[in-house]
Amino acid sequence: MEEKSLNNGLIERYGAGRQGFTLIEMLIVVALLATLAALGVPIYQSYLDRARNTTAAADIGVLQLKIQVYQEEDGKLPDSLSDVKWDKPDPWGHPYQYLNFADAGPSWKGKARKDKFLVPLNSTYDLYSDGKDGQTKTPLTAKVSQDDILRANDGAFIGLASMY
Repeated sequence: MEEKSLNNGLIERYGAGRQGFTLIEMLIVVALLATLAALGVPIYQSYLDRARNTTAAADIGVLQLKIQVYQEEDGKLPDSLSDVKWDKPDPWGHPYQYLNFADAGPSWKGKARKDKFLVPLNSTYDLYSDGKDGQTKTPLTAKVSQDDILRANDGAFIGLASMY
């Protein structure tokens, strides 16, 4: 009999058989989930950005090879990316930018991409993605150009403009 009263006291005290959670328990769970989300979302977003940058750099490498094959077969650089049968957008949904200035000659002063010393990045053509923001300026020092993925040094560098 003493054992029965002890069990009844424990049941009453610890609420065995009750239904649901208390408000405090629910708030703790919500706070934990919010903390995990606050930590996880920026990490996941950073992962997606790196993956998109890598995809754009790989696409530019493939485009560079297609342009080289076109040049060897036709004896000149293509006029546009459609000449090498490329219509795929960059990972952000923007078209890749291609500018052929080899045929214009050494005195050409067009919109070639330029480094911090305002020296053109390439000697024959520019190939780049406008990056995450979809905006660009010809000098790499411009803030909107920092997220661009580009080809520089005539293909020796392909990557993020801020890393060049």
